Amino acid sequence: MKAVLCKQHGLPDTLVVEDVPSLVPAPGQVVVSMKAAGVNFPDALIIQGKYQVKPPFPFSPGTELAGVVKAVGEGVKHPKPGDAVIAYAGWGGFAEEVAVDARACIPLPHGVDFKVGASFMMTYGTSYHALKDRAQLKAGETLLVLGAAGGVGSAAVELGKLMGARVIAAASSDDKLEACKQLGADATINYSSEDLREAVKRITEGKGVDVVYDPVGDKFAEPAMRDMAWGGRYLVIGFAGGEIPKIPLNLPLLKGFSIVGVFWGNFTRKEPQKNEANVRELLGWIAGGRLKPLVGAAYPLAQAARALKDVMERKVKGKVVLVAG
Repeated sequence: MKAVLCKQHGLPDTLVVEDVPSLVPAPGQVVVSMKAAGVNFPDALIIQGKYQVKPPFPFSPGTELAGVVKAVGEGVKHPKPGDAVIAYAGWGGFAEEVAVDARACIPLPHGVDFKVGASFMMTYGTSYHALKDRAQLKAGETLLVLGAAGGVGSAAVELGKLMGARVIAAASSDDKLEACKQLGADATINYSSEDLREAVKRITEGKGVDVVYDPVGDKFAEPAMRDMAWGGRYLVIGFAGGEIPKIPLNLPLLKGFSIVGVFWGNFTRKEPQKNEANVRELLGWIAGGRLKPLVGAAYPLAQAARALKDVMERKVKGKVVLVAG
């Protein structure tokens, strides 16, 4: 079977695609024939050695996938061979076969495409945990989403609307903002051509925003904080902009807002029952058509490097996936 391999830390161009032996599941594992694999910003970090997890070489990046169970290991009763599943791998997803813990698999809802199944776990899991558990977003509150056209950002826009918030989407181009409008954004800000602070003041009539969802960091963090409403919550999702911002701590003091960290991966390990409940809710909404994950592009497995570069350079709208075959 073919796999995308990282043999040394570096940028996407250092990845290679090679034939490797087919996998045999260990006890408690299943081997999934990958049909689609989600491409996420942490995949670009893990190949550079910049992520919290550092797998031994050689390894395949790829945290999430959807496919069909090929084989099961000793002691596994569910899922069964032939079942269509969504799986969270941590790494290893950019391959035609992926070995995962059976407990990390959930049934792919009937009628849900493999590409959609591979697109939602990390982005919607992160965003729902952030908005529901960490921010405790309430209906009627105002939510500002930075990087709103990206994978986690577009999920936050859609979930924020579903949860009853007024959503302001901020992104770097008009075509990205048009995609955000299709997801339900009430107002938009092009922060490449507009002053973020002034735009937020205008849209909120000076009241500020209750929740900021920030997967970008860099130069946008401080201006967004200066437009927080009293008692607001600033969600730290990641740093796709490149720089980890240094925050003047007088801002949360003076404005009475909280800076709240969001690490969905650790949440899934430390509070698995809460995560499972969140995933069940998300799957119900997707199966019922209330959530429609935006898959902006699909690349063949051999073009994994290009897909990762497009994610790193923020050229994509919604989620990018790799497809096998």
